[in-house]
Amino acid sequence: MAYKTILVAVDLSNESDKVIEKALALAGSDTARIWLSHVVEPVAAAYPIDAYAINMTKLQEEAMAIAAERLGNIASKFNIPEDHQLVLAGAAAAEVRNKAEELESDLIVIGSHGRSGWKLLLGSTANKVLHGATCDIMTVRVGDE
Repeated sequence: MAYKTILVAVDLSNESDKVIEKALALAGSDTARIWLSHVVEPVAAAYPIDAYAINMTKLQEEAMAIAAERLGNIASKFNIPEDHQLVLAGAAAAEVRNKAEELESDLIVIGSHGRSGWKLLLGSTANKVLHGATCDIMTVRVGDE
């Protein structure tokens, strides 16, 4: 089966290349089929409630800008055009599923650490994307156990 629109969700780690390479292999190296995405979780979630003195909006904007720069650097290695690079804000799994629907993707490619035991029970982003997705999902094993 040839996939027409592939949404690739990356965490901007060194292992992102492996996930993108798998997606490109499925797309026949046709970068026009690839949409590269990264989700920035809300910065406010990382701070205690009484951190009212911190400008959360500015921190969120900075986090988004840093993510966009890193995503651009990764994308440039694979000749993925800027208009196919997406930096999203929110809960990772929900944002990936929503963007896949919006783009009418027929495949989501995402890295998974292949965790077991408690880590598996608690769930990973890849597992959360799987539940509720309306298209195929490929998980690419990355990292150590």
